[in-house]
Amino acid sequence: MTGRVTLTFLGSGDAFGSGGRFQTCMLLEVPGSRSLIDCGASSLVSMKKLGVAPGSIDCILVTHLHGDHFGGLPFVILDAQFSRRERPLDVIGPPGIEDRVRQAMEVLFPESSQTPQRFALRYREFSHGCRTEVAPGLVVTPFEVQHFCGAPPYALRIESAGRIVAYSGDTEWSDALLEVSRDADLFVCEAYFYEKKVKFHLDYATLEAQRHRLTCRRLIVTHMSHDMLSRCSSVGAEPAYDGMAVQL
Repeated sequence: MTGRVTLTFLGSGDAFGSGGRFQTCMLLEVPGSRSLIDCGASSLVSMKKLGVAPGSIDCILVTHLHGDHFGGLPFVILDAQFSRRERPLDVIGPPGIEDRVRQAMEVLFPESSQTPQRFALRYREFSHGCRTEVAPGLVVTPFEVQHFCGAPPYALRIESAGRIVAYSGDTEWSDALLEVSRDADLFVCEAYFYEKKVKFHLDYATLEAQRHRLTCRRLIVTHMSHDMLSRCSSVGAEPAYDGMAVQL
């Protein structure tokens, strides 16, 4: 099956809003479904600013359990409840994701996790290397990477309509990224700093040193700090920005 696949960066920033950017959130549109890849705390705001109806989302794929990657879920779930959503919503992420979302909801809005939804809210867990059909014609393979967050963190290899989109999530360099991005049409990769080494994160200099080993057709860097943003004009990879749309 072939067709148009579009990836839109609803948020391309780091945890601290460097450059005034929203936290990590990408909209993946494939034939028959719309998904979010990560859902940082600012995601509901970015969706509404960019005209993406939250009710149109079929599933949310979460790479790891840090607030700038899953912290928007309580707001998305409550918005769905108050807007009288009826269609199911699938949330798929690391082991323990349902408990972590419920805990976050209770911290932010006490007793909100106990309120029955009008729609089916379905949680599923990724397992390293296990190909999972998350929606009709949308297959995701998670690969465990290196990023401390209290649960296994994953990079994702996403296949649909004859296209492959790969995403590193947050991680220091790992050879798992070679398999995640193998022959991908697009590899979206973290480049937190330009060359500063920070444990559990990937800097651009390290990524560039590994570039010859990557077989992806296109590379876009994201999750950039102020340091990296100030150097974007001098790097070879494409930098992401909020609202950037890529058609494959």
